[in-house]
Amino acid sequence: MAVGIFDSGLGGLTIWSAVQARLPDQDFVYLADSANAPYGVRDADAIYALTVNATQRLFDAGCDLVVLACNTASAAALRRMQEGWVPSDKRVLGVFVPLIEALTERQWGDNSPPREVAVNHVALFATPATVATRAFQRELSFRAIGMDVEAQACGGVVDAIEEGDLILAQALVRSHVDALKRKMPHPQTAILGCTHYPLMHEAFQEALGADVKVLSQADLVAESLADYLCRHPDKTGGGTAAFLTTGDPKRVSDRATQFLRREISFQAA
Repeated sequence: MAVGIFDSGLGGLTIWSAVQARLPDQDFVYLADSANAPYGVRDADAIYALTVNATQRLFDAGCDLVVLACNTASAAALRRMQEGWVPSDKRVLGVFVPLIEALTERQWGDNSPPREVAVNHVALFATPATVATRAFQRELSFRAIGMDVEAQACGGVVDAIEEGDLILAQALVRSHVDALKRKMPHPQTAILGCTHYPLMHEAFQEALGADVKVLSQADLVAESLADYLCRHPDKTGGGTAAFLTTGDPKRVSDRATQFLRREISFQAA
């Protein structure tokens, strides 16, 4: 059984790369909705409709477990999908759950009252749509007391990364970090709340300073998925990977190869 990994573009490849390294015998189907990217500037209903359509494509491709490797889709669509759309024999998981677990030091299913945690000042960098949902802040408030989360909508960063303009992306990161620091001068921890942003990890770290712990999701998601698959051993595979896109396969393949610095070949979805 292949595990489906979905993103609006190429950012989810950071998740796939980490998960594939952690689970080399697992089959994967990766779908990039490149024709409709970026999602981060769309409204919640549009994001929901696009995410449902993409997830159904992965179900049709034989995946009964799909990871939304897109924070915008996870924040704007996942809960609604789980409550009213996902078939009983399928699973759809989001990428920000492992990050919430790491920050609050408690499992997702732990419904005990919120309690104090070690980190009090958290900077969140995400797309405008993810920030607008306030999903990170809502889930953190359910679990932690006294955690101040300051969100910064990072317009333009995803577009620059998708276009391969890393110089522009680095400049935008510095600008967004400066804007965040005007609101929260001394964050303890920074969340890179978009799967594209790990490619800019060094730029975020340099702009924030060495004393700020920068968390990105790839390794956390890989460990979480590994734990899930260990508990569901019927879902193993043979180590294959297929890459699908709604955009131009050659252009997306070229960008993906540049993105991961390894050859990635996409086919038309």
